[in-house]
Amino acid sequence: MYLSIISNRPSQGEGLPRHVQDLLGRQLDGLIPRTDAVHPDTQLGQVLLRLRAALRDTVTEQEGMKAFGDELIALVPRLRRFALVRTGNAAEADDMVQATLMRAWEHQDQYRAGSNLVAWLFTILRNTHLNQRKRLRREVEDVDGIMAGTLSSAPDQEHRIALFELQAALDALPEEQRETLLLVTVDGLRHEDAAAILGCQVGTIKSRGSRARERLAMTLGLT
Repeated sequence: MYLSIISNRPSQGEGLPRHVQDLLGRQLDGLIPRTDAVHPDTQLGQVLLRLRAALRDTVTEQEGMKAFGDELIALVPRLRRFALVRTGNAAEADDMVQATLMRAWEHQDQYRAGSNLVAWLFTILRNTHLNQRKRLRREVEDVDGIMAGTLSSAPDQEHRIALFELQAALDALPEEQRETLLLVTVDGLRHEDAAAILGCQVGTIKSRGSRARERLAMTLGLT
């Protein structure tokens, strides 16, 4: 009997059943809605307007700079989502994206053409966030109110509760597991890119992600 029970368990490499992983992925993906629009009256909107104006004035000999700037602008929605998931505050997230764009533009000579721009920008943004946390040690704001403010229409009460429970479960994870889960599951990065951002081995990323999903699924009652 004991051998039979052991044989029916998933191996260490398999982790959660696929349908549970898919369900968890959809829930995490819905935590922060995707958006492509940046209001021009915001500080970030003004930065983008200035960047676009600078790109229009770029001379032919600087086509490499123009291409780099176009890629920066195209990645702004992903950067905002990356920042918003981590801060839970739209204004703070936009500040982080703005700082990231400015730093990337100023140090574009450090970027190697053809390498992974997403991973490079995410690294800058993540370091910006870590530095801000060290300096400011801001208090965590009410999750329910934050999430409601990011949606195009107010969610119903049941959805609000689900968002609150998901965010609380996510916050309860060890930081390295939470960060790995966000990078791979929410931001959709490859394990190799997440490893480069977090400065660890690919195997470590896979292990952290597996443990994070298992713990989150158990907390949310998905297993």
